[in-house]
This record gives sequence, structure tokens and C-alpha cells, in this order.
Amino acid sequence: MENDVATLLNRHSEALALFTERVHAVRADQWDDPTPCTEWSVRDLVNHLTSEQLWVPDLVTDGVGIDDVGNAYDGDVLGAHPRASWDAAARAARRAFGASGALERTVLLSYGETPAVAYCAQMITDAVVHSWDLSRAIGAPERLPDALVSFALDEVTPYASELSKSGLFAPPIEPPPGDSHQTVLLALLGRRA
Repeated sequence: MENDVATLLNRHSEALALFTERVHAVRADQWDDPTPCTEWSVRDLVNHLTSEQLWVPDLVTDGVGIDDVGNAYDGDVLGAHPRASWDAAARAARRAFGASGALERTVLLSYGETPAVAYCAQMITDAVVHSWDLSRAIGAPERLPDALVSFALDEVTPYASELSKSGLFAPPIEPPPGDSHQTVLLALLGRRA
């Protein structure tokens, strides 16, 4: 289990670093540009992921539930300094998951009690896929690291077909035969590479 935890934390750090790199590549004139997430601009996408990171200390460290936090992270969490806001939220999330015993806990998510390891795996996958979204939106390299793609593909494959029912994800699409793991991952989440 210790090696699994170390691997999970490494993937989490790598996913946050990847998204951080993309956030810092956003030019001043790109914040309002569209993204593959059809209803989100670049700023909306970064705001979404920043908000998600802000939840981690509350859920993992403090053990509070969604209802306890309420709407604290609704709306604009980026303020006047989007990069700095992202950086601070990502650091706090990394610290929360990396704290001794944190991944042995259970967190209270919107759909019920969830092992912190599963929550962390979901957060990794979200950061990986949204790194591709942000890359496409700002014209950054779209190739994602193989280890992160493999991790995200293993994580999302068992439940990908159910995600579109939530209304938060596009329905899966059929990837071209024999295509890369990255293309398969993106297709599972309704994206065309």
C-alpha cells in the first residue's frame, strides 16, 4: 500500500505541475478564449480547476462535507491574479493529500462517503484531461505525459459511460481504431483529439 500511495501522490503532483505549466502559459489576451469545454472560456476552465483544489483541504484535512462548505467556492475564485490563485490552491491541495495518513481517510463528496485515495485519483484525472483542454485552447503542446494518460485511462474507463448522465461531461465518442491511449482517454470523455 505504501508504494501505491507514493505512486498516487507522484501522479497527483505531476498532474498539478502539468496544469500549472499550462496556466502560466496563458497569455493576457487568451483568458476569454473558448475551450473544448463548450460553455467555458480559458478563465472559466482555470477557475473550475482552482475551485476544485480549494475543496481538498476542507474535505481531506478538516473532514467536513460538501454541505458544510456550502457555496464558499462558487463563482470567481481567481480574482485579479489568476495564476497566483491557481498556484496557491494547487499547493494547498498537494499539502492536504500529502499529509501523513490523509489518503487513509474517507471524504464526504456530493454522492456520499468516498475513500480519499479514490478522490485523489479523480482529481488527478480531472487535472490531466483539463490540461489537454487548456493546451488546445491556448495553442500549447497537446501531448500529455504517458504515465498520466495511462493513470487517467485506468481510472476513468470503468465509469466513463456513466459520466455523461451527470450532464457535466459530453457523451463518449468512438476513437479511431488503433489510436493512442491519449486519444482513447479523450474520446471516453467526449473529446476529439
